[in-house]
Amino acid sequence: MLLPALVSIIYGESPFHFLAVILLLAAAGGGLLLLKPVNTRIFAKEGFLSVALSWIAMSLFGALPFVFSGEIPRFVDAVFETVSGFTTTGASILTDIEGMSKGCLFWRSLTHWIGGMGVLVFVMAVLPMANSRGMRILRAEMPGPSVGKLVPSIRKTALILYVIYIALTVLEVVFLLFGGMSLLDSLVHAMSTAGTGGFSLRSLSIGYYDSAYIDGVITVFMMLFGVNFNLFFLIVTGKAVIALKSEELRWYLCIIVFSGVVIALNIMHMYGGLLKAMRFSFFQVASIVSTTGFATADFDKWPELSKALLVALMFVGGCAGSTGGSVKVSRVIILFKAVKREITHLLRPHAVTVVKLEGKTVDDSTVSSSFLFFFVYIVVVLSGTVVAALDGADFTTAFTASLSCVANVGPGLAGVGPMGGFAPFSAFTKLVLSLSMLMGRLEIFPMIILFSPQLWRKK
Repeated sequence: MLLPALVSIIYGESPFHFLAVILLLAAAGGGLLLLKPVNTRIFAKEGFLSVALSWIAMSLFGALPFVFSGEIPRFVDAVFETVSGFTTTGASILTDIEGMSKGCLFWRSLTHWIGGMGVLVFVMAVLPMANSRGMRILRAEMPGPSVGKLVPSIRKTALILYVIYIALTVLEVVFLLFGGMSLLDSLVHAMSTAGTGGFSLRSLSIGYYDSAYIDGVITVFMMLFGVNFNLFFLIVTGKAVIALKSEELRWYLCIIVFSGVVIALNIMHMYGGLLKAMRFSFFQVASIVSTTGFATADFDKWPELSKALLVALMFVGGCAGSTGGSVKVSRVIILFKAVKREITHLLRPHAVTVVKLEGKTVDDSTVSSSFLFFFVYIVVVLSGTVVAALDGADFTTAFTASLSCVANVGPGLAGVGPMGGFAPFSAFTKLVLSLSMLMGRLEIFPMIILFSPQLWRKK
């Protein structure tokens, strides 16, 4: 919080709401340091518990600057905004973004940047930790059907991820500066893109700048941050050929190209030509599939085919091991191939077929867990839809509000479209949707486990 405090000072604003929270956190942390647990071993149970409670604690404390400054006076609203930030969702209750202080707006997007790679991966990057303990946390933290280390040391793995993350963020800042953005605007939007979050300094999001160059730069970086970071590691270490052969990457790019072209043809009549239509369609496709949530147009006014494709992309999300949210491209591939295998078994009962991803056989437990994840994912989305509907929202608003929160996308359709927001919902619905965002960011199960009696037993 020293960074947003510094931004406040630079712009002549009071930094005391940040300094007060810093003191509060220091006091709480100092008190916890006095505790000396006898058993410090971390198993799967402790790993999931640490992740879930850490994200909740970060969100509660992270909301305090908004409350102390009076810019978001209601604590529930501040928590919703902060959870949306740390989970890189981008859903907002703010109705006058330009009326916010620069310090709070910077903090709002910084939560995206911190949450993008994961708070606990950041902890492992700066603190020494034994490999076995670190992997328990990494598995609960990192999105995707499986997690592995890039190098033998889990701490070095986290450091490599962050070096790549920081380098791409700085590179985007430079490109946006060349496009005429101010330094603050460039930093805020680069952090939001890196975390695939979507918070902006403007109520009109990226559409405010009305620049084809800025649209193009952010489109490319949204696509990049939706790619598995392992591939960047391979490229950096001179193994670009292996990275470019990635099956998940091919699917990811094909989904973007197919959706972008179809939507461009569908909205071409609205923009007076194919080229301009492609500018808007590819930006929005990259924004939704990477779960960033930026907007350059009110896509809620687009034809039904385009809106249906965008909703479908909300279910897909980015690649495993990226900062993107939702189901992940790798799981979609596994699900499709598993269905194909079952059809083959029905037609040829004695045929021996296996599900392969990236040229390697996917074991049955991973296939089963992918189906289980998708089932629970749908249940969570429908549960959120019911809660939002009880609040008086129409079906489109309720369903896309719930889906966008679980998928960590941000904007939905109708009342929660790019020109709408989540402010009209009741406090209870906001809390439920906040929980949905946390469940989506942490791959659902770490949050569900919190409600399991087995978790709280000593053995």
